[in-house]
Amino acid sequence: MTNYASLNETPDFYGEYGTGEYGIPHQHVSEPTRSQWNHIEDLDSFFTRVYKYHQKHGFKCIALKEVIDLHQFAFISGVLFTMFFGINYALLFSPQTRINDRWIFSVLIPFDDVMRDLPFWGWLLLLFLSIIFVLNLIRKLYALVMYWDIKQFYNQALAIDDADLDNLTWHEVQKKLIHAQLDLQMCIHKRELTELDIYHRILRQTNYLVALVNKRLLPPRMYVPFLGELVYWTKNLRLNIMILFFWSPWSPFENPWHLREEYKRPGYREKMAKELGRQVLWLFFINLLAFPLIFIGQLIFYFFNYCEQVRREPGKFGIRYWSHYGQLYFRHFNELDHELYARLSRAYKPATKYMGSFSCPSLVILAEHFTFMCSSILAIFLILGSLDNDIFYWDQVLTMLAILTGTIGVAKNFIPDETLIWCPEQLLEAVVLHTHYLPGVWQGFAHTAKVHANVQQLFQFRFAAILEEFVSPIVVPYILIRHIYPRTLDYVDFFRNFTVSVVGVGDVCSFAQMDIRKHGNPDWHADSEEAGDNAPQANQYTQAEDGKVELSLMHFTATNPNWQPPPEAMEFVENVNLESHRVLLNDDVVNGPFGVVSDTDFLNPIKQEQESIQSISMPARMRSSYMRGSLTGLGGISRQSIFSQQAEGPDIFSSIENMRGSTMVLHNRHAMRQSIRVVQSAEETTPLLFRK
Repeated sequence: MTNYASLNETPDFYGEYGTGEYGIPHQHVSEPTRSQWNHIEDLDSFFTRVYKYHQKHGFKCIALKEVIDLHQFAFISGVLFTMFFGINYALLFSPQTRINDRWIFSVLIPFDDVMRDLPFWGWLLLLFLSIIFVLNLIRKLYALVMYWDIKQFYNQALAIDDADLDNLTWHEVQKKLIHAQLDLQMCIHKRELTELDIYHRILRQTNYLVALVNKRLLPPRMYVPFLGELVYWTKNLRLNIMILFFWSPWSPFENPWHLREEYKRPGYREKMAKELGRQVLWLFFINLLAFPLIFIGQLIFYFFNYCEQVRREPGKFGIRYWSHYGQLYFRHFNELDHELYARLSRAYKPATKYMGSFSCPSLVILAEHFTFMCSSILAIFLILGSLDNDIFYWDQVLTMLAILTGTIGVAKNFIPDETLIWCPEQLLEAVVLHTHYLPGVWQGFAHTAKVHANVQQLFQFRFAAILEEFVSPIVVPYILIRHIYPRTLDYVDFFRNFTVSVVGVGDVCSFAQMDIRKHGNPDWHADSEEAGDNAPQANQYTQAEDGKVELSLMHFTATNPNWQPPPEAMEFVENVNLESHRVLLNDDVVNGPFGVVSDTDFLNPIKQEQESIQSISMPARMRSSYMRGSLTGLGGISRQSIFSQQAEGPDIFSSIENMRGSTMVLHNRHAMRQSIRVVQSAEETTPLLFRK
């Protein structure tokens, strides 16, 4: 792979623009509290716990969840131990027992007898489970101690009681956190923190993963006979990648916020690649040795977790959900979990409709056939059961009923709705308005099987995801040695070329800086003549793919309206918002393929034009704030919630509409630039007409 162009000399992109005074009175905290949170060494972990504390609803819920998780492990361990050594199976399956002794506890062996007759491998199992329990107990106690400190921080420094936690949005908490920095000086390297600083701290490692996916260094792609190319990304594989790159003592990062100096020097790239390769080999052998334990553990987990669901709601295994790869592919740089899940939840219904609009004729025929047969047999059992209820107590009858019901539930998911109209282009565009990403090769081909297969990798069946996770103990060692090990030099080059140091934050992924000049894609920008000096420096190695930087910048400004980007980013945001405003003012958009604006948005065209002219005549700083919220109130009919007047942070309706308009504009730009590049001239396509 060709090396990426070096960005080590890149200055702090945001510099002085990353801070700003908001004119809100500082909080006054007592001296003991001030010293307690002054100069926090690991702000990454601290801010991450602050975020999770809010998302998990406070200390009581966190403590309850930790205790229940620990009790669940102890319960499963006890059940397994009892099933192996504590049940008299000879008595349980004895015909005499079934007739004369129906008390289930009579088959349990007394505890003293179990421990006296316990075999050697039973002692090993007990020791193994006890060690895991103790390690889990220590880890959870440590987490509770850390979260108790976060509770004190919320109660004292932020003046937020746990009872009020659910009444505050994350952006309100974040605003208080920014103000607390002025008094507490949690970060001593800079006086003021910005929203981007906090996001960088929380999402440092996640941003690297998003960039690795964007540059196609992860996840691995495997060719499987009869299935084609598969993108494999599971929790187990992600855990190994995180250990390799971030968590182990030998990873490229010597601490959460600093990349090791050897990885920053081009002369050490071969040495670091060999060192990283050795870590991959160690992970390979560890996964290989731990394969039996991991596989058995997953088998037990899936049995206890899904057995009841298979009996009660088997059809749920035939529904789709966003795959782990899809969540990483669609994720913006600097996007928190709750923001991502909200977007993907809004895209769920149109994505389901799009995938449901495709059907394999032969599979539909088979599904209808199996549904007919299973329904017929099930109907016979129901009729017989209505005549004599004792039939349901016969051997294997309930098992057969469960299998028949599950088969019908799964088969029905493959039978399309006959009342639906096939319009894949419009459905996929509706998905893109929420996911924001659409590879250029998909445009105009949403009706093809290839695009459908690509979307299926992002939006897969639940049973497929469970199967991938189930076989991961077998597949992950192969992926480590076959796909990760040969690319260690590429990973070393990636970390060297795409890492920048930011004052007060540390080493971060340069893509997460959302520098449209360094990492922007020219196809997602206006013409070079219009962009002027702010035009991106076209380089296929340094530019982000699929408009990732541009869309991430628009999303971050929409969700964090108080954040002030640097001038070139500000100008880009203003231009996109202004173009979005103009496009949405066009009545033709109402019935357009994107379906962004409703009819009520065009009841007052005179006021629309006045607002458009007013926004253009504003100063740049004021115009940015106006344009960020202008899409929500077209035609004088506000899209904002009636409660948004008292809320802090972005109005959800405003940010959603802004991003929908920006997504439409940016994708239209990209499609136009691609068409100009691809479409040949008439002289090239029809040379006979131009011959002299």
